[in-house]
Amino acid sequence: MRSPVEAVLLRVFVAESDHFHGRPLAEAIFMKALERKMAGATVLPGPEGFGHGRRIHSQINVDAAPCSPLIVEIVDTREKIDQFLPEVDEMVETGLVTLEIVRAISFSPDGALAGR
Repeated sequence: MRSPVEAVLLRVFVAESDHFHGRPLAEAIFMKALERKMAGATVLPGPEGFGHGRRIHSQINVDAAPCSPLIVEIVDTREKIDQFLPEVDEMVETGLVTLEIVRAISFSPDGALAGR
C-alpha cells in the first residue's frame, strides 16, 4: 500500500448563479486550479444549502429561488494551496472557503501528488 502524505483540502462553497468575469464562478475556480497544475479538483452539486443570508438555495424546494449550491474541492500540498488562496479571494464575492488537513494517497504513476 502506498503511504499517505499530508495535504490540504480546499473547499469553496458558492452558488450556481455566482459569476467571475462572465463565467460561472465554480468553473472559473476549477479552470484556474487546472491552469495552476493543482493535484486535483472536483465541482460537486449540492442539492440544498444556505449561506450567511439565510436564503435557501435548492434543487428540491420548489419555493426556493432556482439556484443550486456548488462546492469546488481542490487538494494539494499546503504550499500550493496557500499560493492559490489569493486567487480564490479575488474571485469569490460571497461564499465560504474551508481548509482541512487531510492524508492523501496518490495513485499517480510516481506516487506523488500530481504536478510535482
